[in-house]
Amino acid sequence: MRSQRYIILILISSFLLAAGGCAVNPVTGKKELMLISEAQEIEMGKQTDQGIRQQYGLYDNPAMTAYVRRVGQSLTPFTHRRQLKYHFAILDTPVPNAFAAPGGYIYITRGLMAMMNSEAEMAVVLGHELGHVNARHSARSMSRQLLFNIGLVVGSVLSKDVRRWAPLAGLAGNLLFLKFSRSDEYQADSLGIQYSRSARYRPGAMISFFQSLQQLTAGKSGGLPNFLSTHPLTNRRIEEVREMLQPGDKNMKVARNDYIRRMDGLVYGNNPRQGFVQGNAFYHPDMRFMFRIPSGWKVQNTPAQVTMADADGNAVVLFRAQQSKASLNEFAEARLTAAMKGANVLDRDTRSLNSLSSHHILFESATQAESENPPMRGLISCIRKNGMIFTFIGLTEKSRFATLNQALSQPARSFTSLKDRNYLNRRPTHVRVVRVSDATRMDRFLSQQKIPQKLWKPVFVLNRMQADSQLTQGQLVKVIK
Repeated sequence: MRSQRYIILILISSFLLAAGGCAVNPVTGKKELMLISEAQEIEMGKQTDQGIRQQYGLYDNPAMTAYVRRVGQSLTPFTHRRQLKYHFAILDTPVPNAFAAPGGYIYITRGLMAMMNSEAEMAVVLGHELGHVNARHSARSMSRQLLFNIGLVVGSVLSKDVRRWAPLAGLAGNLLFLKFSRSDEYQADSLGIQYSRSARYRPGAMISFFQSLQQLTAGKSGGLPNFLSTHPLTNRRIEEVREMLQPGDKNMKVARNDYIRRMDGLVYGNNPRQGFVQGNAFYHPDMRFMFRIPSGWKVQNTPAQVTMADADGNAVVLFRAQQSKASLNEFAEARLTAAMKGANVLDRDTRSLNSLSSHHILFESATQAESENPPMRGLISCIRKNGMIFTFIGLTEKSRFATLNQALSQPARSFTSLKDRNYLNRRPTHVRVVRVSDATRMDRFLSQQKIPQKLWKPVFVLNRMQADSQLTQGQLVKVIK
């Protein structure tokens, strides 16, 4: 056992020496723990970018994407890491959020773009995310995570009790470093203000952006929007931003009307063309299919996959679509290997399913004597339609399979071509920009525009207004149609 300790300590020491251990922070000029080189950070960013694009998809609007890139690139000459190649992209999701991946990859969602009301607001948000990259907040957190995981490896070898809980502790470590610290957020705010000011954008737009977020969450009893989950907003944080502002900032660029005009036609909310849930069914108009969802199950739809889970979290079904010319049985075998290495195949079945060719595998997880995890049993169903293979993977504990079998297999059994025009013709709602003809109140204006009252509250948030807000002649207002 003692020799094991020495070997592990030597490996850790070698790892730390190879990685460098410490580096000078480009923003503060101070030494800090850093086990990830800049080249490694850039490579990690490339890999992360591929996953993000696959998971969320990019918003298909070249003009708007070019606009975001132009504003973002106008900030980069004033950053502390000008040598990086920066990338800016719009993610096709209604969730209001912005974030950065290591190495210079900056993302903003169409949901957040709809909420902003000036080019200056977008500049300070992009500047804030550039701040995280330049201060190497992600790389530093990953370095801490590496040390945390190395500690788990040591414990797993030296202690049977620690080995038992190592997977759980690893999960806790991931959650621990998922968000930036409060000091990191303050620093990113400061850098966002600095970069936007240097690019001649009004830094005070950060305050108005924060006010939009506060209005979005006012009166909500549910969870926070993603931006506030990853960028916690406190009164102290807002006051710190106020203290960073300077008298001359008021004379800098805002570009409200130019920004709002560019939002005309932006998809608002979930895009039904990418699939939607109605009742107990999932419909996809563009790919022309539908399937049933087990009653009471929760559904999450992303461009990469549809995830369905029962309310108690005892069972899950994953659904994906891929273009492939492989045979169904070969494809199903490959998906099984990728999902659960060493799984035992219990049964196979090839048949026609709702006039579509399909292949199904019943499987169990491999038995491991020392494993603390319960044995799992599941189903893989691969269905061919129009050159695509649609795959359902259902999984639960072996002891629950008999009870949950019907629910796990229902989505695949009900998969069929979509022919109903009521679903095929479903279209998304959009942000539309309207010019006010005469001075009036916001609520009267929305009545004149025949905007349904159920949409008034989100329209108020989009414009950072209330029902009694006064509108002036010629003012541009975002509505939802």
